[in-house]
Amino acid sequence: MRFCRFDDNRLGVVEGDQIRDVTAALDVLPEIRWPLPHGDQFMLHFESLRPEMERIAADAPSKPVKDVKLLSPIANPGKIVAAPVNYQLHLDESRADAGINFGSHVKTIADYGVFLKAPSSLVGAGEGVVADWPDRRIDHEVELALVIGREGFRISEDEAYDHVAGYMIGLDMTIRGTEDRSYRKSLDTFTVLGPWVVTADELADPGHLDLRLMINGEPRQKSNSSLLIFDIPKLIAYASRAYTLHPGDVILTGTPEGVAPVEPGDRIDAYVEGVGEMTVMVRGS
Repeated sequence: MRFCRFDDNRLGVVEGDQIRDVTAALDVLPEIRWPLPHGDQFMLHFESLRPEMERIAADAPSKPVKDVKLLSPIANPGKIVAAPVNYQLHLDESRADAGINFGSHVKTIADYGVFLKAPSSLVGAGEGVVADWPDRRIDHEVELALVIGREGFRISEDEAYDHVAGYMIGLDMTIRGTEDRSYRKSLDTFTVLGPWVVTADELADPGHLDLRLMINGEPRQKSNSSLLIFDIPKLIAYASRAYTLHPGDVILTGTPEGVAPVEPGDRIDAYVEGVGEMTVMVRGS
């Protein structure tokens, strides 16, 4: 299944280039009161929602994907966990480019560990990226993103995939400077997820997926998830060593080489094999 959130928080099932509106399926979600439980409530109850979504989709009205505003398919992640310098060639370029490293020695992911991005930085493909710091370099970083579907703490690598609900394209936008990563990567609109979630049963081998990014039609990034230094199971095991992972938590697996600046007016086209592609516009405000 492929599901998305679009327009005025509508829930959609994606079939080819059409979206079937299955928002009525959300009626089966339980009512909740403050304090809210951990996790994104949609993902927490996804296994019970899915059959209702499939039932409604059979006769639901549809509209073309191109005619809707795509929001982040995950609305309320408790955590956005990200992996720094998790491709060797990106590590190499980060060490060589002073515009990235600002004179510091870039270490490995084994040294840095993972870091957290603010959920308030989250947007969807249709909302775009704001690049309004004209005195600072702002870079694109395409990544394979995953969403957790089952709670876990200190998950083993062998059991890691059992905790994954699905996959998305992620853009981990970055403003370059000397501040901590969590500051520079948590600006509003600096985490783009989309265009939809492809459920885990739809991807036979997420460890071998092509990904690429173009700016205004010019190729910038191209790689394969098989080249991750910490692969998906290792990332999940590593993150869950420190944090309990809850349904709806997002993990960004890292970006390959080819990162470069964006400016207002740029068009970002991002692709992940088996997931799809999304277009994201960069604006100045």
